Amino acid sequence: MSRSCGQSSWCSWSRITWLVLVVMVGCAWPPSGRAAAPTLRDAAITRATAFLIEQGQEPDGSFSPQAGPAVTALAVTALVESGISADHEAVSRAVGYLLSFRQPDGGIHRPESGVANYETAIALMALVACNTDGRHAETITAAQQYITGIQWDGGEEGRASPNYGGAGYGSHQRPDLSNTAFLVEALRTAGAGEDDPAIQRALVFVSRTQNLEGPHNTLPFATKNPDGGFYYTPANGGESQAGTTPAGGLRSYGSMTYAGLKSMIYAGVAPDDPRVVAATEWLRRHYGFAENPGMADAGLFYYLHTASKALDALGSETFRDATGTEHRWREELAAAIIARQQPDGSWVNENPRWFEGDANLVTSYALLALSRCR
Repeated sequence: MSRSCGQSSWCSWSRITWLVLVVMVGCAWPPSGRAAAPTLRDAAITRATAFLIEQGQEPDGSFSPQAGPAVTALAVTALVESGISADHEAVSRAVGYLLSFRQPDGGIHRPESGVANYETAIALMALVACNTDGRHAETITAAQQYITGIQWDGGEEGRASPNYGGAGYGSHQRPDLSNTAFLVEALRTAGAGEDDPAIQRALVFVSRTQNLEGPHNTLPFATKNPDGGFYYTPANGGESQAGTTPAGGLRSYGSMTYAGLKSMIYAGVAPDDPRVVAATEWLRRHYGFAENPGMADAGLFYYLHTASKALDALGSETFRDATGTEHRWREELAAAIIARQQPDGSWVNENPRWFEGDANLVTSYALLALSRCR
């Protein structure tokens, strides 16, 4: 639950602690352009987990319940991946809240939810993170079957359809790369192999969201903006959240390019495959963590969270930008995130688009990214 600051001793102590931390960080902070020290990263994680547990969680175990179960699921995964035990009282209460959304068909979502696929995929990953003794195995299996069951699998319009292999917010809704990336990650997290049929179907859709013409993508969008990056969806006439080029192409942007690259790696696409090479080259030209390339500050923390997973999946401790400079990306990403942490330990995006004005959501994104910067 949230605390309000007045003249309480807690708030006075909090201000003093923050001032001390600022002084310590000022003495220990690396010079401009350098990376964050592990001690600063670990301190940031400790303060953020304390924020979620002490201030972000509601009495019923939820986090931001007005958004349904998805933010709670992200918070659970972020806490556990940050080192909080799955048996911690706060995590157990949050998991109990998630399980209250189980549906007879295996989904984990609000009744009549318009975002049932998204909610179930995120909840599935949270349950896997907490499944240390197999207690959630049956629920995990049912959730896997649910999200693969509502994937566009060809039975609706055939493989030639731009919808094929994709996942939308709900059952057979317009598919997009963000939801499809969550589908792929959830299935891999739950133990599916890269050759899983649902993942390979998803790869067809992911390949068609790339601005790269070739045997895996014969849709017309790539020829209008052949830069190798990724956009939101080729369905329903195509859409990019970053808009269109003067030639009518769909603009690539950072968060979707990392989402596409991550999904391809999870689906077993080789590092020398032209799709991976083109995506990596786009990211080299736009390397950095100051903004979501192509979107400025919109979706910034989703971008940072997705970048951490994609770069981790690439398997290298350094990433070379277009100038040839090698970056220790884990340290640089951690430094960029820590620099944006609020005095109370949370993160929030000043641009509230895509719910990033919610501290629980954004703090969860930041923690998930930091957990891959260790």
